[in-house]
Amino acid sequence: MSESESDYFTDGSEDDFVPTSKKSTKKNASSKSKQPLGDATNSTVSSSRSSTPKPTNASETYQKLSQLEHILKRPDTYIGSVEKTKTEMWCFDAETESMVFKEVTIVPGLYKIFDEILVNAADNKIRDPSMKNIRVKIDAENNIIEVMNDGKGIPIEMHTKENMYIPELIFGNLLTSSNYDDDQKKVTGGRNGFGAKLCNIFSTQFEVETADLNMGKLYKQSWTNNMSNVSKPKITTLRTKKEYTKITFRPDLSKFDMDCLDNDLLSVLRRRVYDLCGTVKNCNIYLNDKRLNISSFKGYVEMYVKAIKERSPEPEPQDGTIKNFTTIVHEVFNDRWEVAFAVSDGSFNQVSFVNSIATTSGGTHVKYVSDQIINKLVETLSKKEKGKKKLMIKPQEVRDNMFLFINCLIENPAFTSQTKEQLTTKVSQFGGKDKFVANDNLINRILKTSIVDKIRAIANANEDKALQKADGSRKSRIKGQVNLVDANKAGTKDGHNCTLILTEGLSAMNLAVAGLSVVGRDYYGCFPLRGKLLNVREASADQISKNAEINSLKQIIGLQHKKVYTAENIKSLRYGHIMIMTDQDQDGSHIKGLIINFLETSFPGLLDIPGFLLEFITPIVKVTVKARGAGGKRVIPFYTMPEFEHWRDTEGKQCRWTQKYYKGLGTSTPMEAREYFTALDRHLKRFHALQGEDKDYIDLAFSKKKADERKEWLQGFLPGTHLDPEITEIPISDFINKELILFSMSDNVRSIPSVLDGFKPGQRKVLYGCFKKKLRSEIKVAQLAGYVSENTGYHHGEQSLVQTIIGLAQNFVGSNNINVLKPNGSFGSRAAGGKDFSAARYIFTELSEITRKIFNPLDDPLYTYVQDDEQTVEPEWYLPVLPMILVNGAEGIGTGWSTNIPSYNPKDLVTNIRRLMNGEELQEMTPWYKGWGGDLEPMGPQKFKVSGRIEQIDSNTVEITEIPVKTWTNNVKEFLLSGFGNEKTQPWIKDMEEHHTTSIRFVVKLTDAEMQKSLRIGLLERFKLVSSLSLANMVAFDPMGRIKKYNDVLEIIKDFYYVRLEYYQKRKDYMTDNLQNQLLMLSEQARFIKMIIEKQLSVANKKKKQLVALLEEHNFTKFSKDGKPIKSSEELLTGDDADEEEETQEQEGDEDVGNTSVANIQEGEPEQAAHVPETIYSSYDYLLGMAIWSLTYERFMRIMQQRDQKEAELNALLSKSAKDLWNQDLDEFLAEFDKFLLRDEQERESLASNGKKKSTKRRAKATATKDQPNNKKVKVEPKEKKSISAKPVVKKEASNEPQASSSSKPKEKDDILSFFSSSSSSAKKITKPSGRATSNKEIETITLFSDDDDDEDIFNLNSSSSTKVKKEAKSRSATPAAEKSKKSKSSGKQSILDELEDLEILGNFDKPEPKERRTRETASTTKRNTKKKPVIIDSDDEDEDEEDDIVMSDGDDDDDFIVDE
Repeated sequence: MSESESDYFTDGSEDDFVPTSKKSTKKNASSKSKQPLGDATNSTVSSSRSSTPKPTNASETYQKLSQLEHILKRPDTYIGSVEKTKTEMWCFDAETESMVFKEVTIVPGLYKIFDEILVNAADNKIRDPSMKNIRVKIDAENNIIEVMNDGKGIPIEMHTKENMYIPELIFGNLLTSSNYDDDQKKVTGGRNGFGAKLCNIFSTQFEVETADLNMGKLYKQSWTNNMSNVSKPKITTLRTKKEYTKITFRPDLSKFDMDCLDNDLLSVLRRRVYDLCGTVKNCNIYLNDKRLNISSFKGYVEMYVKAIKERSPEPEPQDGTIKNFTTIVHEVFNDRWEVAFAVSDGSFNQVSFVNSIATTSGGTHVKYVSDQIINKLVETLSKKEKGKKKLMIKPQEVRDNMFLFINCLIENPAFTSQTKEQLTTKVSQFGGKDKFVANDNLINRILKTSIVDKIRAIANANEDKALQKADGSRKSRIKGQVNLVDANKAGTKDGHNCTLILTEGLSAMNLAVAGLSVVGRDYYGCFPLRGKLLNVREASADQISKNAEINSLKQIIGLQHKKVYTAENIKSLRYGHIMIMTDQDQDGSHIKGLIINFLETSFPGLLDIPGFLLEFITPIVKVTVKARGAGGKRVIPFYTMPEFEHWRDTEGKQCRWTQKYYKGLGTSTPMEAREYFTALDRHLKRFHALQGEDKDYIDLAFSKKKADERKEWLQGFLPGTHLDPEITEIPISDFINKELILFSMSDNVRSIPSVLDGFKPGQRKVLYGCFKKKLRSEIKVAQLAGYVSENTGYHHGEQSLVQTIIGLAQNFVGSNNINVLKPNGSFGSRAAGGKDFSAARYIFTELSEITRKIFNPLDDPLYTYVQDDEQTVEPEWYLPVLPMILVNGAEGIGTGWSTNIPSYNPKDLVTNIRRLMNGEELQEMTPWYKGWGGDLEPMGPQKFKVSGRIEQIDSNTVEITEIPVKTWTNNVKEFLLSGFGNEKTQPWIKDMEEHHTTSIRFVVKLTDAEMQKSLRIGLLERFKLVSSLSLANMVAFDPMGRIKKYNDVLEIIKDFYYVRLEYYQKRKDYMTDNLQNQLLMLSEQARFIKMIIEKQLSVANKKKKQLVALLEEHNFTKFSKDGKPIKSSEELLTGDDADEEEETQEQEGDEDVGNTSVANIQEGEPEQAAHVPETIYSSYDYLLGMAIWSLTYERFMRIMQQRDQKEAELNALLSKSAKDLWNQDLDEFLAEFDKFLLRDEQERESLASNGKKKSTKRRAKATATKDQPNNKKVKVEPKEKKSISAKPVVKKEASNEPQASSSSKPKEKDDILSFFSSSSSSAKKITKPSGRATSNKEIETITLFSDDDDDEDIFNLNSSSSTKVKKEAKSRSATPAAEKSKKSKSSGKQSILDELEDLEILGNFDKPEPKERRTRETASTTKRNTKKKPVIIDSDDEDEDEEDDIVMSDGDDDDDFIVDE
């Protein structure tokens, strides 16, 4: 023992605690060396309140205090106020042994010095987890407080630097602490080095006693007189094996202006001891030698239950039901966070502890917890209560009803002051691995408390308050509504008789205002709705209150929030009726529905009043009928399409009329508006008062909660559903189910394809536009988009159409198995899933050769075409030869429905279709993607595992040669690049190379360790080359137009099969009717010619009426303009009406009149806007319109020959079944599909070898023939036309078969009616020049009556007939020209002109040369330069029209068409 230590060592015989009265004699209070601050007092609370003399000089004015003097002079900086303060606090009620919240009068400073000692004891539990007990004794009578813990004692060692024992250092010297190392993360209460010293300073006596088991010593030391006097430490040998630390102090009550420890203070001090029961885990807490029976934070919180229930009684249920609310919700999150929740009385309450320090003023930890709970609570409650819309409640309003209990450990906590009442540590510095998170379990338990009812009540009150701000009233004038045209009587005693017209926009309002000139302004007002009304059912009160449209309506009508309107009190409104005036389209229906929804949700009583809600209807179609004689014109309005269609098919056939569609109100003129309002009753319909399930249907249509029910509702929709146009009072349920449903279906129609053609409307419009334009040469995508938009009634942005066109043309792996359009340019690649396409103005497209093998033009007349305004646009659906929805797959997201259908091999589909034809079981199919080389394996029902290809090529290198379908190259590249590592992840890939062409190839190098790891995991899994393909969401519109979810692809095939087979039968029936009509027409023409030749009939020098009577007398059949026989029961215009109609047609130059031909039978052209009636004269145009050249014996024989040919074709057709026709189409498709795959493969090989795609060659300009440099004639080189069969077009023969000789001879052309020939060689062709130079050997031919230049055998009905005609063609080709001329009287140019003029297909050409001269010139092969009459062959595209001078062949071999230079 050192000498210095011996000075402090005693035998311990003295008492542990010596009263001040006994020890005062040992020390001289005036000795400044021993007690330098012995005379220091707290002037603010000292009993001696004598006035201090004013300083006399500057030196006395400015003073320097020691830190101890400063603490005593300004105690509030360190321990808080030292004056008695009234405050409300939680206190311990000894009688009830529970916590009570009451007003007490305490000195905060005295409470704080006690708290410092208490926190020190609790901190020791952190330092020594083995600590078991904390004992607190409060002797109020003797003013002695003792706090003891049995944790690890204070080291009883001499501090080497300060030369004193450590207990004396830390309890008797300011700014001493073990918490100054900020790098060390501690969760104790001590922080600044004041703590217990403050208790010592504000005590008259302070004693520390600690046992150090390591040193085997017991240490005692005391301070007196506000830490001014210190005794020598008493160090004795420790006689027990237990360590402990005990602090005993006597507060200096004089410093706190107190005489004793009163009851108020004691109740707070006792509560503070109970706080330790909840914050110090696994420790027994004693108070005055009584062990407290609280052992957890949850038990501690439950001491507040009684007070909470008294302060915040449970709300009485409004529905009369009894609810058992949870009072306390407790949750332990981890060893650092423990939270409990209760409902408060309307003001926020919190009891929180940071490292056992009672943070009575809260702090960042309380805000951190409360904010999470509030946000999650409001969010969850919004979803549960009002369907995902935000409650109208402020966070503070929720906080005001919360009582939070928090016990947490924070690393190195920081507080606002030494009093440590409020935590200031940032959340990011709280420390610990896991912080508190308000999880769903906690929130769901909180929702079982009464907080839900309180929040709902507050939100409802807030909503009512907000909505009442915009309430209207019955006043005669409304301010601030610029667009309102107010009724003069609105807001007066007659206001209930006024009607407010709500229009769809300002343009519609102009129509209504024009109509007011008829009905007057006294009782009618107008107000335009800007866009669609808010769906108030799903909107928050905040949204509603801020919605200008809703507020305007409330003001204008005079509506008041929460007021229940009846027929009796409706007089309080400014208007007694609402009339809705919208466009007659789906958006107009939606607006009507939103208004109904607004009234039913916010003011439900109004819809119970009969006649309150009205609808103004306008015509959809107006027909202008030209009356006979001086009657002028007659206008007939139609308000529904079925009504118009019925009139068109009956009365409309007997008159001449035009139609005009009125899609929007803006189409009507002011004059028409006045007409509407003149017949107001005809245009007005009432909505029936609410009845039955009307409210449920409104909720079904507009509530987000009804998503599943709405899905079923839409699934039951049937196309053609519409309101009965005859009813004058519309039940709201009928409106929802028969009109509004059309709007709800519109998004699904745009997004989900039809099972029949696999197309969505946009795709169908593009294909229709391509067919209409006969797109056989490339066109810019931007131009095609404009053409389709203009010609198909596309009402959306052209950019969407551009993307649709590009999507139809894409052919990279994973896009289309069969692209119906060609991608001439950069249309996107597999790298980015097709999103990397070039701008539409740089890329070109055209129809693929295979497209018309899929969509046979023979089906075109069978489709039902959509009517859009005055346009007939695309069909409702196409019927391909196989289900294209399975060929290319489908994806889409609609309203309530989505779809995802994989792609399949067309050959597998053909096989299954034929199995269905044969009555065999269908075979299961596996999805297939053209060009993809991965693997597909079943993974249970309706699911496939999709794997790429990867293999190890050396010890640490792998090669990826395929990736999962629908996974794009850039995605894989991004994943591989991430393998190089970054700041947060370690690299596992050493190197990566890309070698892609048309196939995938990544070469990846790994470390040896990573290679072994990859092999263990599996290369496919390691490199994420595995995905899945689901068949569980295959949704499409079925043949009936209903949304249907298909369980498997075979079900899709069956739905397609039966409709497709039915339409093959329809095609056969249609073709049969056409051939029979042609036979009848040919027979009648032959009979007519024969009767004229035999002079049985004379047509010369007779009036039209006489000719018609004569023909009727001989029972000649009448034919309509479309080549169909007119039944005797059908009425035709006769007499004066027929004469007038004929004159009108002549004056207007109707091209259709007198131009009947069999060609019109096949065309299936859209219906024209102007309807021209059939007359008794036009019905015989097929006879009387024949050219004089036709009235010859040769013509008679020719017609008889054609009749026999048609009869053979008809018999051949009748011998075939619908399945035979389908099999024939499938054979042609498979042949073309093989070519399609071959071309695709060759293109890929070319790309792989050349590295880039060769650009498509543009069309050549006219050039002189090399072997005829001085020729005055220039051959016409047509635009390149690619045959569907990919065979070269032969000049003179219509057959696709290659010819033995390239030389062409003049031959007899078949009649134009042989369009329906069964042979490809019988398909008529005429040459179409392009106005550009060409070689001698390539003259382009176009098949008459076909919409495809390359259609060869459009019917191909009779193989024997086809063979026969082909043989004849070969025979004719081998016959010399001169001999062939002799063989047929009507060969060459003459027969063509005869035929074309008879049928009036082409204009009159120059009359042919005499036969002798023609033969002579043919023999000499001399070229004539006689003047030729120009003929222009018009195409559908003005850019393609060639207006060069064209002449017919004069019989020479090569100069069929020539152009004068």
